[in-house]
Amino acid sequence: MTAYGSLSGEFNPAVPTRVVFGRGKVAGLGREVADLGGKRVLVLSGRSVAERTDAVGRTREALGDVVVGVYSGLTQRAPLAAAVEAANLAVSLGADTLVGVGGSTISDAARMIAVLMAEGVATVEELREQGRRQDGMMRPDLDGKALPLQVSIPTTLSAGEFNMGGGNVLDDGEGHKIRVGHPRLYADLIVLDPEMTAGTPDWLWLSTGVKALDHCIERLYCRGNQPAIDAPVLSAAEMLFEALPRSRQADGDAEARLRCLVAAWMSMMGAPNFAVGLSHAIGHIVGVKYGVGHGYTSCVTQPYVMEYNRAASAAKQGLLARAAGYDIAGMSDEGAAELAARAVDDFILGLGMPHRLRELEIPEGDLPEIAALVLGDRGCETNAVAVTEAAQVLEVLRRAW
Repeated sequence: MTAYGSLSGEFNPAVPTRVVFGRGKVAGLGREVADLGGKRVLVLSGRSVAERTDAVGRTREALGDVVVGVYSGLTQRAPLAAAVEAANLAVSLGADTLVGVGGSTISDAARMIAVLMAEGVATVEELREQGRRQDGMMRPDLDGKALPLQVSIPTTLSAGEFNMGGGNVLDDGEGHKIRVGHPRLYADLIVLDPEMTAGTPDWLWLSTGVKALDHCIERLYCRGNQPAIDAPVLSAAEMLFEALPRSRQADGDAEARLRCLVAAWMSMMGAPNFAVGLSHAIGHIVGVKYGVGHGYTSCVTQPYVMEYNRAASAAKQGLLARAAGYDIAGMSDEGAAELAARAVDDFILGLGMPHRLRELEIPEGDLPEIAALVLGDRGCETNAVAVTEAAQVLEVLRRAW
C-alpha cells in the first residue's frame, strides 16, 4: 500500500519570514531589526523568562538604544488584560517593532497586540466585546493600517512563532481564548539561538519538544496533508528522536539544543498549508480548561490518537517508525504503524514526561464534558478518521486517562 492516495490540491507559498539560526545569532539582532526598518522596539516576555534567565537582558543588549521599553507581564496563554496593557504601552511609547522572547504564549499574544495597536482597542471590555460579536474569532480589516514589525526569539520548542495568519489571548474571566485571524499576521524575523534557551527548565523544554513531534505526526497524515510538507516533518521527527534526549540543561550540549530548535522550525514548514488533528484538538481544550501547557497535553494524547487513527493512516504512520530509527523493510503498514506508536510512547516515557491524563490531575468524571468541548474544535474536522460524535473523542480520552 502506498502512503499517498490520489494527489490533488494546491500549495500556497509561505509568507516572507526571515529565519536566522545558529549559536550566538542574537548578537546580530540590532542589525537585523535595523534592516527591517525598526526604530523603536518594545520587548515582550513572560515573568519567568525575564526574571530567571538572561534572555531579555541579552536581547536588550543586542538591540541597544532602539529599545524603548520592556513588558514582562505575559503569563501563560496571555490573559487579555495583559495583552491590552502591553498594546497600550506600545502605543504610548511609539513602538514600531515588537520583539518577543519566550514560547508560543509570547508570539501568539504579540500578533494580537499588533492588531490592538492597529485597531485602537484600548480596554479589556472592547476586546472582549469584539470577541463576543465575532464568536471568538476576530477578523479585522487591516487594509491601509500600519502594523508593528514582529520579531520572535523562541526559548522553547513549541514553535508558535511559525504560526501564520493569527494570534490569540486568553479571556480568563470567561474561560476561553479570543483569536484573531488575518494574512498579515506573521513574524518578520525569527532568531533561533540555543544560547537564548539557557535557563528554560527541562520539563518545559522537553515537553515542548514532544509538542514539536506532535506537529510532525499530525501534519504527516491529517486530511488535507500536503506532499511538500512530508519531507521536512519527517526530517524534523528524526532530529527530535535523536537530539531531544541529549539536550537537557545538564548535558550542556548547545548543538543538540540548536538541532531541536531547527527541528521545531521544520515541523512547521509549509505554514499555512497544513491541518492538525485530534491530538491538537484535545490539547486546545485541556490546556485552557485545566491550565496545562500544550507540551504536556501532547505527551498524554498523541500515542492514543495515533492508535485511533491507524486504520486510516497506517502507511503514513509507518514512516515515523523509520524516522525513529527502525528498519521497517518487509513490514506491513499496520505493523510499521504499531511500531511507530510504540516508539513515540517509549520516547515520551524515556524523557520522563507525563504519560496519562490522570497524571495531569484531570478527573475521570470530566471526560464526557471534555469530549463534548473537543468536538467543537477545528482539529476534529481534519483528523485522519472523521470525528463527528463526542463518543469518538471519549473513546480516545478513556484510553489516554
